[in-house]
Amino acid sequence: MAAAQSDADGKGTWLTAALLTPTTLWFLIMLILPLIVVVIFSFGERSPVGGYGSGFTFEQYGNLLSRLKAFQNTMTYAPLGTLVSLLVAYPLAYYLAVRVDKRWRLLLLVLVIVPFWTSLLIRTYAWIFILGGRGIPTLLEFVGIDGLRMINTPFAVVVGIVYGYLPLMVFPIYVSLERLDKRLLEASSDLGGTPLRTFWQVTLPLSMPGVATGCMLVFILLMGEFLIPAFLGGGKVFFIGNAMVDLFLQSRNWPFGSAVAVTLVIIMLITVSLYMRFVMGGKSGRDVSIM
Repeated sequence: MAAAQSDADGKGTWLTAALLTPTTLWFLIMLILPLIVVVIFSFGERSPVGGYGSGFTFEQYGNLLSRLKAFQNTMTYAPLGTLVSLLVAYPLAYYLAVRVDKRWRLLLLVLVIVPFWTSLLIRTYAWIFILGGRGIPTLLEFVGIDGLRMINTPFAVVVGIVYGYLPLMVFPIYVSLERLDKRLLEASSDLGGTPLRTFWQVTLPLSMPGVATGCMLVFILLMGEFLIPAFLGGGKVFFIGNAMVDLFLQSRNWPFGSAVAVTLVIIMLITVSLYMRFVMGGKSGRDVSIM
């Protein structure tokens, strides 16, 4: 009996290993191996014709302060864009999950997704026109507000971030709220809880897994964003992503660009770890799918 159980366990182990092998190889080839290459490049030197030159030096990391402004902008506007996206997305997700009739819910969810059917580049170009001299500023001139500049400002960058990444914030929160047991809300009301108190003490805490998922999705992507700052910031709001594009494609200083990329990964790991520890209190919540 024990031998049969041992054989079954052995077969189960081999089957598990066989099923995990393709995923493990994909993970190693597509994520770990490129990261190792970037780390190796970061300790090299720029060759005379550009690109990577073999060597081992910490010089690239010593030059990181020359890109300090890009790091400061990223660490300022990535959290700010995430926060503004959350403030816009939560009421929308709450309305879709709790207030909207089920007959209209699917249609409204599709409308939230519709912007993703178009390239982010095209949508950003549209905002260049909307925020440019012939867009909103022209309309404001009719009500006596002259000389208002919107394009090529931090405001334009935040607007582009919220518009571009809003669906990624809405759907995790929506799923978390949609799965909420409505009987808990009824119980709170029966016990004398006001709508506001019910929201703060019941709805919001139970939707925190969705909030955490949405914030992580948006924040991680914003840390590497370069298109929105380049187009709507006009070069005045320079992100780390813009710095890496400049270093890899224009200056062809691959070692320095790799050092910037490695530093960005380290900052992201630290930031995400601190967020999950302090904001979520180190507690594991319900898994929230975004699909």
